[in-house]
Amino acid sequence: MTNAEAYDRGFACLTAHTVAPLLAPACEIRARRLLDAGCGTGVVTAAALALGAEVTAVDADPAMLELTARRHPYATIRQATLPELPFEDGGFDAVAGNFVINHVPDTIGTLRAFRRVLRPGGSLALTWWKPGDLTATDVFAEAIAAAGVPYDPAPRPFAAHDTPARFTVLLAEAGFTDVAVDTVRWRHQVDPAAWWTDVVETGGPRLGRALATLPPEAADRVRAHYVRLAAPYVPEGFPGLRLPGVRHPRRPDRLVLQPGSAIRPDRPHQPIHPAVRTLREYKLGR
Repeated sequence: MTNAEAYDRGFACLTAHTVAPLLAPACEIRARRLLDAGCGTGVVTAAALALGAEVTAVDADPAMLELTARRHPYATIRQATLPELPFEDGGFDAVAGNFVINHVPDTIGTLRAFRRVLRPGGSLALTWWKPGDLTATDVFAEAIAAAGVPYDPAPRPFAAHDTPARFTVLLAEAGFTDVAVDTVRWRHQVDPAAWWTDVVETGGPRLGRALATLPPEAADRVRAHYVRLAAPYVPEGFPGLRLPGVRHPRRPDRLVLQPGSAIRPDRPHQPIHPAVRTLREYKLGR
């Protein structure tokens, strides 16, 4: 299994639940030309194409792009590493980025790049994880600590901006107005054994990369503790989030949706996968 395939089986399914609210601002302005920034394996691209958008999908990973291009031949596929975007000014009606802004090293530069390629009145919609709620990866950190394996993660570039208030200020600095914040909650259960494989083989997030580079003996110790921590949840699978070991009750997952224009409150979020099904009520203009 390639890294792209492992990502598609694991994290792509987890993050697909936010596609409907992510595309809602584009639907509100009847956007036609949409940029899927950090497209991964094409979940947002698929949903936008189904709505009739002309989609351009960009990602830094060639394997992700190859998978997206194979699945979605009607999308325009380009390799790009944010904040660099090889497009003319004002060429898009909408930009959507599903869990990409929290990975780029230059947050303000990326936001300015999005602003540059948007037409006047266009919309930007971005998602990122609410700090402290990524518990399906926290269980890996617990297993690493229990195994006595040194782990000193580098500071997250997005940590300085990861609250709605701070990120709203940054959006204004980049030239965006009419900012609205929403919190999306959903439940996503994963099989513990498959989740280990998906995270480690993907080499991400950062914990996955750390585990993938461990010596075999150390990795085996970590996995043994991971199995122990996950064991109480094996009969039904544990939630993709909110599971630090077994100490906290399971509850709805949380993240922050940060669109560049407001989402109307009469458009309910529907936590259903595949994401395309959540978009039946929306239409993108031609």
